[in-house]
Amino acid sequence: MSKSGDHFDKFHVMKLVNEAVDEVRKEEQKQAPELKRTKYLWLKNETTLKNEQKEELNLHLKDSHLKTGKAYRLKLALQDLWSKPHLLADVYLREWMAWARRSQLEPMVELAKTIKRHEEGILRWFHSRMTNGLLEGINGFPFSFIPDF
Repeated sequence: MSKSGDHFDKFHVMKLVNEAVDEVRKEEQKQAPELKRTKYLWLKNETTLKNEQKEELNLHLKDSHLKTGKAYRLKLALQDLWSKPHLLADVYLREWMAWARRSQLEPMVELAKTIKRHEEGILRWFHSRMTNGLLEGINGFPFSFIPDF
């Protein structure tokens, strides 16, 4: 997970979530052939899916008995974290971690442990609302004006 000081970027957190969802999908597709060729349905944001992809995800996959569907619902719930007010974010994140641990999906359980280790840095985002890209740009900014001697 990328780190700038003790600040964690939400985009890197969501990358880890997508990796966990994909691990669940890869393992489950061995027994569930309907998951073949669905990788990007689970990894893309719902807002960027084409209409036929949204229909497939909503009608056949997301709300089914599939473990991948459960992992996907965990992903959507964690995505909602970033829109929470900072006063509620810590409670929401702890609830999410508990849900992930109870899911019994090993990649999600491991992700919850990772998030727990970095909880303070993740929650710091709610005060700064800065991404690591911006922070790294700020860190390097003054040096771009210093001439080489």
